[in-house]
Amino acid sequence: MTQPIKIAILAMGGEGGGVLADWIVDMGEANGYVAQTTSVPGVAQRTGATIYYVELYPTAQAEADGGRPVLALMPLPGDVDVVLASELMEAGRAVQRGLVTKDRTTLIASTHRVYSIAEKSALGDGRVDSAQLLAHTAKAARRFIRFDMERAAEASGSVISAVLFGALSGSGVLPFSRAQFESTIERGGVGVKPSLKAFGAAFARAQAGDDGEAPVEAVVLTPLPQPRHPAVRALVERVQRDFPAAAHDLLLEGVRRLIDYQDLDYASLYLDRMASVAALPASDGHRLLRETARHLALWMSYEDTARVAALKTRATRFDRVRGEVRVQVDQVMTINEYMHPRLQEICETLPGSIGRWLMKSTTPKKLVERFTQHGRVIQTSSLHGYLMLRIVASMKRWRRSTMRYAEENRRIEEWLQRIATTAQRNPELAVEIAQCQRLVKGYSDTHERGIRNYDTLMRSVERAGAMLAPATLRELRDAALADEHGHKLQAALIQHALG
Repeated sequence: MTQPIKIAILAMGGEGGGVLADWIVDMGEANGYVAQTTSVPGVAQRTGATIYYVELYPTAQAEADGGRPVLALMPLPGDVDVVLASELMEAGRAVQRGLVTKDRTTLIASTHRVYSIAEKSALGDGRVDSAQLLAHTAKAARRFIRFDMERAAEASGSVISAVLFGALSGSGVLPFSRAQFESTIERGGVGVKPSLKAFGAAFARAQAGDDGEAPVEAVVLTPLPQPRHPAVRALVERVQRDFPAAAHDLLLEGVRRLIDYQDLDYASLYLDRMASVAALPASDGHRLLRETARHLALWMSYEDTARVAALKTRATRFDRVRGEVRVQVDQVMTINEYMHPRLQEICETLPGSIGRWLMKSTTPKKLVERFTQHGRVIQTSSLHGYLMLRIVASMKRWRRSTMRYAEENRRIEEWLQRIATTAQRNPELAVEIAQCQRLVKGYSDTHERGIRNYDTLMRSVERAGAMLAPATLRELRDAALADEHGHKLQAALIQHALG
């Protein structure tokens, strides 16, 4: 019995999955096939993942059978010939659903990543390992064609659907010629030239048997920066002179970040603190120095209201958003920011004495809370909204006098002192303490949860003293990062008799 050709397309909103499905249907109908397509939209992943399903059946065979074929509306596990995935995680989801099988399925997927909400909102590094995902997916498919199709689309000035269509043609899995594929694009009449360019590039990659493996490139050492500003140049020279070469990359990035965050004096304070760390005992090369350099720079550039406002109004951010949504020359882009500053953030932005007074007051506190009950939308692409956030960003000049700075600075000094004390008796444990800064991030509720877990861990370190093993602290830290509510951390503390 003749079976239909069964094709599943997994794509996200705005990537042209519907266009790709329509192209396949049009090509089939124009070349002697009965075609049917359905789609099931979803909103659980990123901008909404959708499964498009296409079945093609020879018209001549249908007529010989005396009627129209009955085609399915949805793909069934183990019964799909071709799976097209617009992103690597979508390929993984297809494998998880059972749509990709070793004896039958040709899988064509892009290797770039668009991180899911769960990955981006994790307290730690919640990203799925792309190498493991690739390896697992390759084992599941009969044939796996993959490369960075997003980059290929951008290079051609087209969209990823055209690249997937070209790779599908180049795979040779469908009974249609390249000319029939290209005629389908031409019949569409929209964006024909860039689509054909993207199609051709992808066709060549698939024909060459591209399995996504990148050639091994020679390691090119990045030259040290040569800033023209004399004060900045002095900081760079200090890094080169006073610290081992193994830590130069992280220290220079820390200096750059903190100059951008505050000023030259703040970056100099960073190097003063790191000079003390460089003098500590270390049993594993320069690992303690490198880990502390990384995490100290992150902590000293904590996200307060001034920092958030500065990041949201940067020219580079507007350029990035324009690129992501592919704004054309004749189009106007609008960016709406949802802002909900609480009383806590407002007090932390004020000078320390005023912020503490407001937090302890009655009537003024209630008045501020009344105006901050609900969030508001600020249009940063408008002059009014942009200037409003720029004024907030300019408040960084008073950051050192704020209530938030005093609190963060206190915690940083205590953390550095704990690292120094621990390094004298157990350098490996000192490294684990340095990495506990990973818990302190973000602002508002995210920051509060992180601080709460961090304080819990530090109390455990104090309680256990020299008896605490580095692996135990690592396990406790991973438990804290795995659960925003702290349940897994509490369970781990009880398990190690530290609760």
